[in-house]
Amino acid sequence: MNGPLPPHYLITDRRLTGGAEALVGAVRSSLAALPEGGALVQLREKDLSGRELVALGRALFEVTTARRCPLLINDRVDVALAIGADGVHLPEAGLPIADARALLGPRAIIGASTHTIDAARAAATAGADLVVFGPIWPTPSKPGAPGVGLDALLAAVAAARPTPLYALGGIDSPDRIAAARAAGAHGTAGIRRYLAAP
Repeated sequence: MNGPLPPHYLITDRRLTGGAEALVGAVRSSLAALPEGGALVQLREKDLSGRELVALGRALFEVTTARRCPLLINDRVDVALAIGADGVHLPEAGLPIADARALLGPRAIIGASTHTIDAARAAATAGADLVVFGPIWPTPSKPGAPGVGLDALLAAVAAARPTPLYALGGIDSPDRIAAARAAGAHGTAGIRRYLAAP
């Protein structure tokens, strides 16, 4: 990607919006409330078929392209290639970063989910363009998972440096956003904050 990554990271969940069609409208509204180019969008509908993901991805790609916001596809390099998305976001147990890079090319954005400091370091060393780390605080999207806390976030930022790191999990208030940024996070990621907010 040319230029710095944006500070906002919107992750989709169509269950919060009442379906795929409403999800596209919710993402459009969220991006309209941010500066142009102000967010990454991750299409993360893990239960959809490849055909359904391609259809939803194409609809979302129109929205994100209009707002100059990159669209990443969760885990599915084939879907990213099919719709011409800006890149992929890989889970910890997903395709190795080097293999995704070989398939998508040098200009693609490759993100990586991490839950430990060592995993954040490994993802950065392997060539991820961004690292998502968390959950920082408990969150409904990861029931039963305790938050790792701000000290772990601080250490993960240092371990991944200079790769940009996004804090994820329970970041649902201005105070928590400020705390994550003060710990060195490049930005903050979320689902409810963007899709379920008034």
